[in-house]
Amino acid sequence: MTGSAYNPMRPAKRPGGKPRDKPKYRVLVHKAFYGHFLELVDRVGAQQAKQFWDHVAQTPGQTDPIAQTTILKGTAGKAIGDGWSRTIHYEVSSSARIDYQFNDAYKVSPEGDPHPVVGILTINYSSH
Repeated sequence: MTGSAYNPMRPAKRPGGKPRDKPKYRVLVHKAFYGHFLELVDRVGAQQAKQFWDHVAQTPGQTDPIAQTTILKGTAGKAIGDGWSRTIHYEVSSSARIDYQFNDAYKVSPEGDPHPVVGILTINYSSH
């Protein structure tokens, strides 16, 4: 995706195919963790992978009713820029955690249209 307006982020398609409801947020994953994202179903299973994606695509700022989410404190939780949330730590499984931030009105350029975007910043498959 050379020349993408979202560089260094890549679109993160929903595991298992199209969602039932149109996503409110565009889900992107940092290019350094794109390979990890592609492994998500194999690592945690299709159900948990879909649950994560559906959560961040619809309600990234709310707690998930099933998985544990934590807003990180200190510099680990610092927003990547203006309009971005603090980092949210999502426990997909006991051995898989994903950190993300969201922006309700992300603009590619100052003249651009605002779009709701979720940026997956890190994916970790090691145990605590």
